[in-house]
Amino acid sequence: MAMTYYAADAYQLPCSKTGTILALELINEADCDSWLARQEPHHSAYFKAHHISLKAGMAGLLSDKNGTPQSAYLVISNDILWQAASGAQTLPPYHYEIDETKIDDETSQMVMLGFALASYKPHLKGISDKPSASHASCSTKQPATITEALFEGISLCRDLINAPANMMTPAQLADEATALAHHYNSDITITSGTELETDFPAIHTVGRAAETPPRLIDFSWGDKGPKITLVGKGITFDSGGLDLKPSKAMEIMKKDMGGAAHVLGLAAAIMKAGLPVRLRVLIAAAENAVSEKSMRPMDIINTAAGIKVEVGNTDAEGRLVLADALHLACQDKPDFLLDFATLTGAARVALGTECPALFCNHDSTARQIMDAGHKNGDPVWQLPLFEAYDRFLDQGHMGLSSTGQSGYGGAITAALFLRRFTGRDCNWAHIDVMAWNLASRAGRPRGGEAMGLRACFDYISSLAEADSGSK
Repeated sequence: MAMTYYAADAYQLPCSKTGTILALELINEADCDSWLARQEPHHSAYFKAHHISLKAGMAGLLSDKNGTPQSAYLVISNDILWQAASGAQTLPPYHYEIDETKIDDETSQMVMLGFALASYKPHLKGISDKPSASHASCSTKQPATITEALFEGISLCRDLINAPANMMTPAQLADEATALAHHYNSDITITSGTELETDFPAIHTVGRAAETPPRLIDFSWGDKGPKITLVGKGITFDSGGLDLKPSKAMEIMKKDMGGAAHVLGLAAAIMKAGLPVRLRVLIAAAENAVSEKSMRPMDIINTAAGIKVEVGNTDAEGRLVLADALHLACQDKPDFLLDFATLTGAARVALGTECPALFCNHDSTARQIMDAGHKNGDPVWQLPLFEAYDRFLDQGHMGLSSTGQSGYGGAITAALFLRRFTGRDCNWAHIDVMAWNLASRAGRPRGGEAMGLRACFDYISSLAEADSGSK
């Protein structure tokens, strides 16, 4: 039975069921003492009696002398989004309203998104209904278009990653992309079968051993602005192939389609916000399974670019499917090409699980994306496309090595392999992402996570703005 996660009404900003609306005052952490001095005597006495020292992320109610809530406060500093999420999990489930005349738009958007993300709970579509918000909700009197767009994109990304592999096959991933594309009146093409084998042989080779065949997903939206192409690694489950992973390492390999989830979530946010861009989304969807059809280590396989590749390790399959998709993307000469992929453990060793690795052809692009990440509390960090390591890829016996011969610098050699299919001139960014929270924090439950999505949305928004300003 088909179960489609994407439904527009499932990703609306949460709203408290109670009719009570309380004003929410935002206090800069540096101004807490002066704020306390301005409060009514019974409030000041309460803070003093309970030895409450206000710090960023703290929130609470202010009541009258009879204990009836009058308003609420939230202390913020630099990490506004997650401080708001922490506050939302502390406050009772009223609806809180910000006075937008007292703060800038960016701050109000961050607070609203933080409240919204605090309400997110993973769910299984078709097995249990989407849980209603159990936390506080927040709004201003102004439209929340960007907040709504980002909440939709992040929630969709998380839901897709959290779906178990038996409910998120390559076919189901294609259904999710189709539902999203149709909602935004986009044309979509799914390539599979003989046509996939002929035109995208690397995707076919990686996925041919699985029960559900591989496919390439391709949809476009928008008719003005810069050409933005998003490419996602959609390995719906990764056993490692014949280079089989240990059982413990396989436990969360449903997240190996996290790159695809990121580009679908980012696309949803772009389309919801109505950014003036010409958007294209490409997803290489396959399961890396084991059967008599599995590719073998040291096999020589074809790619869409006509480059023959020697399979260094069957567990390094993501770069193979991306090679075909990136080659196709470059035929359209995009103004910005971005791929997301849960590509290497080496990136996690270098930067940990919470900071995605960023590789760019152009350092100026990397700086802008990192700056956008810093501004939005969505960090990414640039690693180099270190030229000296490129030679390792040419040390294959009878083709371009997919892994290189060195066991070091694996995230870099993987990115350099992808660059063989994008070229050096394209404005290309590759984000090697964990896509998973190992433990829960405020607004970030354990499980699938959107990492770098908001940073890239901000960067793409700036490209769209620059394009419209130049005309």
